[in-house]
Amino acid sequence: MESSVSICPVPTEQQPVNEYQQLADSYFFGWVRRDLRSYVTKLACVWGLSWLIAGPVAAASFAPQKHLVQFILAGGAGALVFVMLILLRLYLGWSYVSDRLFRKTISYEESGWYDGQTWTKPSEVVTRDRLIVSYQVQPLLQRLKWTFGVIVLFVISGSLIWNFL
Repeated sequence: MESSVSICPVPTEQQPVNEYQQLADSYFFGWVRRDLRSYVTKLACVWGLSWLIAGPVAAASFAPQKHLVQFILAGGAGALVFVMLILLRLYLGWSYVSDRLFRKTISYEESGWYDGQTWTKPSEVVTRDRLIVSYQVQPLLQRLKWTFGVIVLFVISGSLIWNFL
């Protein structure tokens, strides 16, 4: 397997397995790889900090002294926008790497955008990359999808509460 990788014409930083490793090692994209408690804590911190922007906007629309429930629901929904943007960025990054790992041929650039090439992976590289997708990346994408689903449930719940006010 090493011989196939060593004759790979793709620049090192554009090889899918190295792109995966970069994402896995990065602080931001590594959030999804953490244990569930740490992952949820990170997202809760983003949501809490987002209240610094969403809270005053919600207070301008719904005075907390008169309409406390509407203020909380509007501020919470506004803060969720930032969480959703973070989750979307995480999903797009991991999805991109998953796609590059899963493909049999990959596109790459030798020195710039004008000289794009494609390379067909040898079968052992395809197998290795697909194992990485199956056992490492797919669970992360699944976690992100579940997180999106939970947030949608929160939004629906908030909407139902809002309708009964």
